[in-house]
Amino acid sequence: MSARALWYATATKRSAQNTLYLQCTVKPGVNKNREGITSVDDEAVEICVAAQAREGEANKAVIKVLSDVLDLPKSALQITQGLKSRTKTVAAVGSWVNSGEEECLRRAREYLDKAVNTS
Repeated sequence: MSARALWYATATKRSAQNTLYLQCTVKPGVNKNREGITSVDDEAVEICVAAQAREGEANKAVIKVLSDVLDLPKSALQITQGLKSRTKTVAAVGSWVNSGEEECLRRAREYLDKAVNTS
């Protein structure tokens, strides 16, 4: 079974909100001019950040990049797996994420694809 770059989970007793999950591969320490979403495929969203991978700086930069790209507040994003790894799972909640699975996935993919084309 292969990983998915984007998937959606509806609210449950454990998680009170609908959640969009993004499987990300992070490249820290890149030139500031290359920072952003560099590719999106079926397996992962590739993100380059200028911050170094120490003391959580790259993780903060990943949240900032995704916040800007997905038009969500930073408080709506959380790294749920991979805090000390280049492979991370990021959860997004609130705002347009609650628009239903099909619409949410379409909109997320649209935002991510647009970010790749403009970087």
